[in-house]
Amino acid sequence: MAQRTSLGDADCAIAQALDVVGDWWTLLIVRDAARGVHRFDALQAETGMSRKVLAERLRLLVDADVLAREPYQERPPRYEYRLTRRGRALLPVLIALQDWGDTWLLGDGETTATAEPASREAERVHRLVGTRLPALWLPDLDGEPRDPVADTPYTVLYCFPGAYARPEAYPPGWAEIPGARGCTLESCTYRDRSAEFAAAGATVHGVSAQRPDEQRAFADAERLDFPLLSDADLTLAAALRLPTFRAAGVSRLKRLTLVVERDRTIRQVHYPVTDITASVESALAGLGR
Repeated sequence: MAQRTSLGDADCAIAQALDVVGDWWTLLIVRDAARGVHRFDALQAETGMSRKVLAERLRLLVDADVLAREPYQERPPRYEYRLTRRGRALLPVLIALQDWGDTWLLGDGETTATAEPASREAERVHRLVGTRLPALWLPDLDGEPRDPVADTPYTVLYCFPGAYARPEAYPPGWAEIPGARGCTLESCTYRDRSAEFAAAGATVHGVSAQRPDEQRAFADAERLDFPLLSDADLTLAAALRLPTFRAAGVSRLKRLTLVVERDRTIRQVHYPVTDITASVESALAGLGR
């Protein structure tokens, strides 16, 4: 077993949590499990840790009910490691760490809903091209789980910071956050061109970290004819390591667009999005190439 020192503070929830995930290897395992990496050899390849260390950390996370050990082969016995409900509750922690790193280590410490085209953050997002979106579900406007990838040749997932039916519902200082404005324009542009996307074999889904009721009010106000999906639990953000920012105490997706094929392969990435109408045109033009 891994040699660990208990922090011994029974009354401090931070200390108790660090007894489970205070080792940096454990959070990297949780990160990769959220990305759809479930098998021992794949986890070792992703993290680069030794087999002994990986086995110890997996045992610790299973014992803590962060991961569940599920058989996928009988002879010889082989297991996958999947996040439990308790493990999925760590996703906002991972996103907070990523946001802090993007802002304070890779950035200049300023709150922003976008990035420089040559930034390391943008490079990370563009490396998604050719990867596969793992199986996951996001609540739709009715709160019902829906696969963000539709059963059409392409799905356009445009991720946006937030859009509200009433102007006073926007967080204070929203207009001053670089890249935050323009969500209504983006959604309405996709609405107005939805027939063209359908003719090209694409389904359009909008995704934000807002609650489904907030999204429904906006969709009704703007008469959107395609689904908005809620990533309030940051499931999609964690699965793809999508960039986020904090506003009014809430983690929000930065504006970006993914074009995903039916087999869940990410075909196109548009990030940063600085010209909204041009990015919609570019997503449409790239279909079928």
